[in-house]
Amino acid sequence: MSLLFTILAFIVALGVLITFHELGHYLVARWSGVKVLRFSIGFGQPLFKKRLGKDQTEWVIAALPLGGYVKMLDEHEGEVLPQELPRAFNRQPVIKRFAIVAAGPIANFLLAILLYWLLFVSGVSGLKPILGPIKPSTPAAFSAFKEGETIVKIENEPVLTWQDVRWIISTHVIDRNPEVMVETVNNRGEVFWRKLDLSSVDTDDVNANFLEKIGLVNYPPNMAPIIGQVVNGGAGYRAGLQVGDEILAINNKDISYWEELVKEIRAMPGQSLILEILRDGKTMDIPITPDKTVDGNTEIGKIGVAPKIDQEAITKLLVNVSYPAGTALLKALDKTWETTFFTLRMLGKMVMGEVSWKNMSGPITIADYAGQSAKMGIIAYLGFLALISVSLGVLNLLPIPVLDGGHLMYYMIEIFKGAPLSEKTVAIGQQIGMVMLFTLMVFAIYNDIYRLISG
Repeated sequence: MSLLFTILAFIVALGVLITFHELGHYLVARWSGVKVLRFSIGFGQPLFKKRLGKDQTEWVIAALPLGGYVKMLDEHEGEVLPQELPRAFNRQPVIKRFAIVAAGPIANFLLAILLYWLLFVSGVSGLKPILGPIKPSTPAAFSAFKEGETIVKIENEPVLTWQDVRWIISTHVIDRNPEVMVETVNNRGEVFWRKLDLSSVDTDDVNANFLEKIGLVNYPPNMAPIIGQVVNGGAGYRAGLQVGDEILAINNKDISYWEELVKEIRAMPGQSLILEILRDGKTMDIPITPDKTVDGNTEIGKIGVAPKIDQEAITKLLVNVSYPAGTALLKALDKTWETTFFTLRMLGKMVMGEVSWKNMSGPITIADYAGQSAKMGIIAYLGFLALISVSLGVLNLLPIPVLDGGHLMYYMIEIFKGAPLSEKTVAIGQQIGMVMLFTLMVFAIYNDIYRLISG
């Protein structure tokens, strides 16, 4: 059921993003007087097909939903009747052709702005940036950060949620800034500015939990060690743990909070333990061996159980951030620009060898994120759609033949040259573009499979 939900969330996401992208091409083509022959969501065997409108445009939903296209009247694609030549794409001035091709990626950026605007108007919930326990011998510990302090600013950028903290610090990591200034406030209202060393964080850590590496973790609610979920097939499931069991001790060491349980289990991968639990008013001992898993370069233990959620304790740590419509639009524009610029910088640093290609994600990872965000609710799913819409817009603007950016590159050359490139040159470019795209896809899918295998 979970896999089916993930697949459906992925297909819906692709459908929305591809439809907006192709609508951009379609609408500008129509406004430019170009005849559209087919509007297809997906490739391959048509699952749905219908002709509509004066031009009898064929609207298609095809079997393979990993893209789409708008087929226009074009002499390069087939014979065109003399009376329809003025409506052929290839007969349009280069500025019109440029606008039609650019409209697809632009539509994705506009969709991202719309989605971010909806999020900022409706309100986005996030964890308050309150510091949890500071791990010894980390940059945060050396800078004297204290548990319970709230992060207010990073390099004069206001911080409202942990997501803000992660985003701002990740941009400084990508830019290889060795340190940042962080403003915090404690429960007594005392304000501190501290210099946080980022030199230990590599750009390859950005997709991992790099905040924990530098010692910044969120303040955990003091949840009781009561099991709220048991994962099928996990060590807890195999040992016979049940929902509602309260963990009293591990190897005779008393447990008062869930975090203490997690700490003890993580420290003993593959070791035989005795859990003392309370079930239905009776205490009992249950032997268990935590499964081994890898977190970064460290082997840790997991037993596959989750806590009973104390909603009141969690609510106290959440903040809802919303804005008036006008301010939300400015925030949406700024967020779209920030995300676009960040994506371009990441791509540029990959090309220059400054960032590992391991950061590239393929369809498997994107599908996983689609499923996870959909399970978290409509707000998280809209945020995921906005992020992927920006990524799709940026990807399509790359100057790679076969992509929109490659065609735009041809048109820029035509503008400066005063004449279109030869068909032979375009054909060679298309072949090179296919090889480049195939190579990128191989990298992305390899990374997906590696993540699945490595956990």
